[in-house]
Amino acid sequence: MDQTPPPADAAFWTRARRHLLTFGGEFVPFVPVRAEGSFLYDAAGRRVLDFTSGQMSAILGHCHPEIVATVREQVGRLDHLFSSMLSEPVVDLAEALARLVPELPRAILLSTGGEANEAAIRLAKLVTGKWEVVGFAQSWHGMTGGAAAATYKAGRRGIGPLAAGSFAIPAPNPYRPRFAGVTWQQELDDAFELIDRQSTGNLAAFIAEPILSSGGVLELPPGYLAALKAHCRARGMLLILDEAQTGVGRTGLMFAFERDGVVPDILTLSKTLGAGLPLSAVMTGDAIADEAEARDFLFYTTHVNDPLLAAVGLTVLKVVERDGLAARAAEAGRRLAAGLNGLKERHPCVGDVRGRGLLMGLEFTDAAGLAAAAISDAVTDRALELGLSANIVRAGSSGGTMRIAPSLTVSDAEIDLGVALLDQAIGAVVPA
Repeated sequence: MDQTPPPADAAFWTRARRHLLTFGGEFVPFVPVRAEGSFLYDAAGRRVLDFTSGQMSAILGHCHPEIVATVREQVGRLDHLFSSMLSEPVVDLAEALARLVPELPRAILLSTGGEANEAAIRLAKLVTGKWEVVGFAQSWHGMTGGAAAATYKAGRRGIGPLAAGSFAIPAPNPYRPRFAGVTWQQELDDAFELIDRQSTGNLAAFIAEPILSSGGVLELPPGYLAALKAHCRARGMLLILDEAQTGVGRTGLMFAFERDGVVPDILTLSKTLGAGLPLSAVMTGDAIADEAEARDFLFYTTHVNDPLLAAVGLTVLKVVERDGLAARAAEAGRRLAAGLNGLKERHPCVGDVRGRGLLMGLEFTDAAGLAAAAISDAVTDRALELGLSANIVRAGSSGGTMRIAPSLTVSDAEIDLGVALLDQAIGAVVPA
């Protein structure tokens, strides 16, 4: 797609390119000035259907009236405090989270997913007294220190050594198995055997996403989390689950791990918890929290436990539970999956459709002399021209997979519109 901005936006893009540092590819040629529900609008009134709910975060849609009201009220009452001061919204949100996951009643509230994963890794290292961390080779957990060291999808080159003791194993991928005929159980066992050979005996934690979103929307199959936790237990490791994108209803349950009945030792939430505003949380059990406090756990930041964002998080949980949005995500997800599978039937370049609830992946395959990744990029660009935003930020490699993650409030008509626009975009890039 030609990235040259239209003449009317030339001054804006001149200023942007003069003063902004790029951080993950080119900026897309659409400049929203307002948003409402599932749509973004530019200054000319052109609308774009947001099929990624911002950065997979705005689960209540854009500018939800109750979120707007909460921000307006709270910012005029109590916005930010000295980090050692507590407020009612903070305790209320921690209590609400504990009600949802009774096994993990202790929490710290932070700003971003990377920050939450950083705190979780630090917590695991301190409590276990060990320092080796294992993740998936397709993972994305953040761009800071320990979180970056556990991120393997992109961003590892050109910055020097990352944290020592960082290991990776492959995530299961039924569509593109590493070895034909090898079960995920055997692959997991073999991977840990290899980890054992490399470890110095200081395995502290395994950090995982239940669905590896940036890595290509790879869903851990039923039974995998239980097997993974058993491997962790056998080695004295803690299991950290990063539910930045899968938490707070997106997969059809409040948390993705509920499907498997496996509660992690440490749970991190972000993105969906703030519904598009910068809020994250680290949750853990009493035993780990008590041991961490005894060992002087330190994660003192400027915006830890800020009341403004805590109030937003409370509103998000209230709306999701009151309106049954987890169940709605399951229902809407079935409609979305049916539509995407229809695209697979009509377009040979669509190789696989996978995911859960309203976090879906559409993987392309090589066709018409084009590589899968090139098709994915071209379809993404064409879709934006047609009025659909999906997978518009690209970094690293995800095998030509388009991520689709509408808000939990998306209507059936909006799902159908998104699928129809994708149909047009695919047909334009790879004609039948």
